[in-house]
Amino acid sequence: MTASVSAPSPRLLKQRPFILLWLSRVASTMGYQMLALVVGWKIYEITGSAFDLGLVGLIQFVPAVVLTLLIGHAADRYDRRLIVRIAQGVHFLAALTVLYGLTRDTLTRDLLFVAVFLIGCARSFEVPTAHVIVPTVVPELLIPRAVAAWTSANQTSVICGPALGGLLYALSPTLVCALCLGFFALAIALVTCVRVARPPALPNPPTFASVLAGWSFVRGRSRLLGVILLDLFVILLGGATALLPVYARDILAVGPSGLGMLRSAPAIGALLITIVLSRHPIERHVGPAMFTVVGLFGCATMVFGLSTYFPLSLVALAILGASDAVSVVLRFSLVQIETPDPMRGRVSAINYLFVGTSNTLGEFESGALAALIGTVPAVFIGGLGSVLVALTWFKLFPDLWKVDRFEPAK
Repeated sequence: MTASVSAPSPRLLKQRPFILLWLSRVASTMGYQMLALVVGWKIYEITGSAFDLGLVGLIQFVPAVVLTLLIGHAADRYDRRLIVRIAQGVHFLAALTVLYGLTRDTLTRDLLFVAVFLIGCARSFEVPTAHVIVPTVVPELLIPRAVAAWTSANQTSVICGPALGGLLYALSPTLVCALCLGFFALAIALVTCVRVARPPALPNPPTFASVLAGWSFVRGRSRLLGVILLDLFVILLGGATALLPVYARDILAVGPSGLGMLRSAPAIGALLITIVLSRHPIERHVGPAMFTVVGLFGCATMVFGLSTYFPLSLVALAILGASDAVSVVLRFSLVQIETPDPMRGRVSAINYLFVGTSNTLGEFESGALAALIGTVPAVFIGGLGSVLVALTWFKLFPDLWKVDRFEPAK
């Protein structure tokens, strides 16, 4: 009788292209988060308007909607590394625009909105395209762990970026913008070093039907559609990040450094949980776990909305970030595993339209609602809405609750 010997499992840390991509993600997101802190604080300092803070989200939402179908098709046809590098170059240009306004003392609301529009265009291309690269640089067995580690790259940056930016802002906002330029340049250099196969050449020239193929693919799969729409409505209602400058200045009275801590708190919770998930990924009861963390996200949002005690606000935001990170890992893994590689660019773009832009559109919703009924009621109602969405989706998409393992639907 011959004993069977299983092949050793590959290690994520030995996947050099993934490590370079991970480091690039850290650098790019560090720059983005520090730049977002400067933009948010300056807009509220200049206008004192919660509605204008909400407009930041709306301005980033518009290019994502307009460009979504083009983004997905480009990611399936052209060099994905080149697309990411061009997007990071536009981030560089946005940081340079803000730096110019600061050094010339000509920084206005409109100039900041121009920078925000550039950021929205850049992220519309960078985020979904970079997500598509991840499963192509690791063995299929490592995809769930790679997704968790990829999420941890984002959360590491969201912790360090705002915290560092908030501390340095007290010294010089100009210094913060200069560091942003350095981070974006480093991200471009790291992506350049990544070696990955180009997408297979599509046999036919691009047509409107081929561009729309991603939406047709998603619409025909109930689990995929349910996962994407769940995040859209939860974050649309529960997103409170646009109002953090209001909490930092008017409710908690903690200033720019406190704003940096508030922006970092969700990422601290997210990073801790993604470290755990990268070593011990959720492999069973995926559906129930996803609905549970979505409900927890809504509850944590309500607590934060009502809190006037800074430490409690930080804890609530950390729980909010941890629950959202688990949900992101589960949803993103399901989307990637259920989508064949030739379709991943277009499906990832559709996913970004619903998932990624829900953050920016949620910021506008929060700012507009806060302008109407007040900041605290707006955040509380948003958290409650997230819980109600989770309960509604349990009824509308029962197949999601039944998902046990990361396996394509049969």
